[in-house]
Amino acid sequence: MITSTSPSHSVQEALASVVFPETPANMYDPIRYILTLKGKQVRPVLVLMGAELFGLQAVTNAIPAALAIEYFHNFSLIHDDIMDKAPLRRGQQTVHEKWNDNVAILSGDGLLIKAYEQLAKCPKEYLFDLLNTFNKVATEVCEGQQLDMDFESLESVTEEQYIHMITLKTSVLLGGALKLGAIIAGAPVAQQQLIYEFGVYVGVAFQLQDDILDVYGDPETFGKQVGGDIIANKKTFLLIKLLENASQDDIIDIQQLLACDLQYEPNKVQLMKTLYAKYNIRALANDKKAHFTTLAFDTLAKIEVGQDRKEQLYNLAGDLLNRIR
Repeated sequence: MITSTSPSHSVQEALASVVFPETPANMYDPIRYILTLKGKQVRPVLVLMGAELFGLQAVTNAIPAALAIEYFHNFSLIHDDIMDKAPLRRGQQTVHEKWNDNVAILSGDGLLIKAYEQLAKCPKEYLFDLLNTFNKVATEVCEGQQLDMDFESLESVTEEQYIHMITLKTSVLLGGALKLGAIIAGAPVAQQQLIYEFGVYVGVAFQLQDDILDVYGDPETFGKQVGGDIIANKKTFLLIKLLENASQDDIIDIQQLLACDLQYEPNKVQLMKTLYAKYNIRALANDKKAHFTTLAFDTLAKIEVGQDRKEQLYNLAGDLLNRIR
């Protein structure tokens, strides 16, 4: 460890110290609720790690940016869950399920505003670059979510299209979090770009792993509905590769499965898993995840700071990309 206080502990302390208004309760109670749901808080931790990587003295100055990233991330989760009609988030009821859609939309909007409020507390000399980075990432996350929804009405999606979508929807926020920290630490622009790319590659690998866990994860520990992507006919990497590799006869069966819901075919998830096994789809997904993991670590190796400074990032990425459930 480089500091006596870990980035994770610093984030937890910062979140615990935030006080939101008591009224209107239906706006602020959902905000308090989602921010206290058990999660790894990876993105705000990455902001602090990005700052710590390039300058220990920058960590305290980066805390508002870490909160901004955490607020934005949870804003996006609240709204995404409404669009996906998701019942669970981190093993608990989603905000729209616990309250209703209107409350969820408004509390999500409130979190987004609070994110900018935190970002404005960062050192003034870096605000221009911070805002440019934050706005670019925030826009791309929304674009990724729209592409994800657009895919629902497309007959087919290519692997390239899918990787592009998850890069926007999931990965740029990890890269952007690291870059915000690097900006506050005064890192050279080339180094900012490398740490951003490292985060993006980790994010793609992480999302591919999430696709795998959605099908093969333990429902007691996964935190979301296992098989939810299959039930919702999401065009994940696994489904895309299945459609690429399946025989014509099996494609007919796949299309029939996609056309029915659980009420009509209660064994939909298991039948799709049988097809995945037939064409070794899980292995193909693991291979693609390994590819982006290698890109991530190769990029981190290029960053011009001491190896000891990178240790926390190696460890965090390893933890994220080696979940078994």
